[in-house]
Amino acid sequence: MASSAVALRRVVQRYAPLLLAVTVAAAVWASATGDIGVRSPLPGAVALVLALLSGWAAGMVRTRRWPLFLAAAVGWLVLAAAAAGVVASYQAGLRLRGRRLAGFLAGAAVVLAGGVLVGLEVGGVRRMTTAASGNVLMLAVCLVGLPLVFGLWVRARQETLAALRDRAERLEREQEARADRVRAEERTRIAREMHDVVAHRVSLMVVHAGALEVTAADPTTVEAAALIRTTGRQALTDLREVLGVLRQVGPGMAPERGLDGLDELIGESRAAGLRVSRRDEGVPTAVPATLGRTAYRVVQEALTNVRKHAADAEAIVCLRYLSDGLEVLVRNGPAEGGTTLPGAGQGLLGLRERVELLGGRLEARPVDGGFLVRALIPLAGAA
Repeated sequence: MASSAVALRRVVQRYAPLLLAVTVAAAVWASATGDIGVRSPLPGAVALVLALLSGWAAGMVRTRRWPLFLAAAVGWLVLAAAAAGVVASYQAGLRLRGRRLAGFLAGAAVVLAGGVLVGLEVGGVRRMTTAASGNVLMLAVCLVGLPLVFGLWVRARQETLAALRDRAERLEREQEARADRVRAEERTRIAREMHDVVAHRVSLMVVHAGALEVTAADPTTVEAAALIRTTGRQALTDLREVLGVLRQVGPGMAPERGLDGLDELIGESRAAGLRVSRRDEGVPTAVPATLGRTAYRVVQEALTNVRKHAADAEAIVCLRYLSDGLEVLVRNGPAEGGTTLPGAGQGLLGLRERVELLGGRLEARPVDGGFLVRALIPLAGAA
């Protein structure tokens, strides 16, 4: 319904000048022949030429106004035709301001006075119509006053709507700027809290692990302390990247690891005691950076969950290169027992949102006593 109204409005706007030109020309001709006005004693050819010129001037009013004003004056003085004068008065109210509007009113007064003189000279019906005092006053109101006031009202309405539109756009821009400022402040606050709390704790962990590595006599303890120290340093590096992203005001993001970092990620998991292997299926092809980063995060989150809940289970990471995307599978077998670490339960939720943003889907469910995380990421969504 709305599209039909818009289409109709466009058609009307496109053909409005032609319609106005035909209407004015027909009205001037009808006035000259006496159908809606005073019959003119002039030859029909003269009346036809004036009618066509009046219609042409009305059709050109969007680009040139003076032909319409001239045609209105000539049409009233020669034929007592009011059509062009009504359109001219409306256009004056719609488009003229200040001195130009005052000049139009002065010109209209002169034309009306000239019409009175012509009516007195011609006599008959023309004199009674255009020279009688009561008719002159009515003609001034109908030909000049009412169309002029209507044009002024339309212009005022257009200016009011334009001002309201500008105000709404300005308020929307201010609201967006305010929201951006609030988000930037909140991100800065989060970054500061993470730096003051998390980074401090991790730094202490690295320091104590280093001290334990130096002072411990048991080789197993030394190896575990070295692993903790290395992992803590890597966590500090990752934390610095996250803090850098949070502190950025613009849309830029810090570079993230992609598929080229999977071997390093799996190596870190093995160093932490996890039994994990990797298998690739299909023909390895270059994938978009966004897809590679998402696949890396899927494997990272899945292996983190394995270390938390089934550290003694075997796990396998499988990448399947498809013609239209990439399938990532991380599956672990049943745990043999041991201590599990607490989790917030938000990792898989955030991961699912990240995969779905690329048009993919994420599956996470128990399988044969173990757990399966499967992500299917299409190439089209990451392009």
